[in-house]
Amino acid sequence: MELKPVVARNIAELRRSAGMTQLELAEKLNYSDKAVSKWESGSSLPDVGVLLEISKIFGVTVDYILSEEHKIPVKAMVRETMRTRKHILMALMAIASVWLVATAVFVILNILGVGGNTWLTFIWGAPVSAVVAIVFNSIWGRSGANCVFVSILMWTTLAGVYLTLLEHNLWLIFVLGVPGQVLIGLWAGLRRRVP
Repeated sequence: MELKPVVARNIAELRRSAGMTQLELAEKLNYSDKAVSKWESGSSLPDVGVLLEISKIFGVTVDYILSEEHKIPVKAMVRETMRTRKHILMALMAIASVWLVATAVFVILNILGVGGNTWLTFIWGAPVSAVVAIVFNSIWGRSGANCVFVSILMWTTLAGVYLTLLEHNLWLIFVLGVPGQVLIGLWAGLRRRVP
């Protein structure tokens, strides 16, 4: 098998499927568009490090770039990778919005002269962020990751209650987390598919 034409075809197909120009790909790799053109024409091969970077950009393996036949059509694979990235960015934007609101509440409370524990707005931002992560992960993500997010929600909520009621010495509230964590682990075990 001649490697140059296989790599050339695969790089060109990945790039076109992602709606990228040769110049855009070259900029991401810190190469010239002439180098990308040579790779796609089969007159030269990128080195192994560049192949690894190309595989990361398009969400495929280096083996995919070097293989002549593929089980999954490249357009579907690239489209799915781009969709996943978009979903992650949307979830991160929603979580960042939670922290923007927490910061705004903190600033407003301090401007209004409401003393005391205004810093708790940041503590309560953590469980709210966990809820947002659970919602987005339930819609687009892997159900197994929700176990982690539910654990974060439980422990940050317990920490928030503890810190809010600090003067009442409620450290025992964290004892509730132990059976809660066991239940979350068991729930995660039930959600696993049996082969």
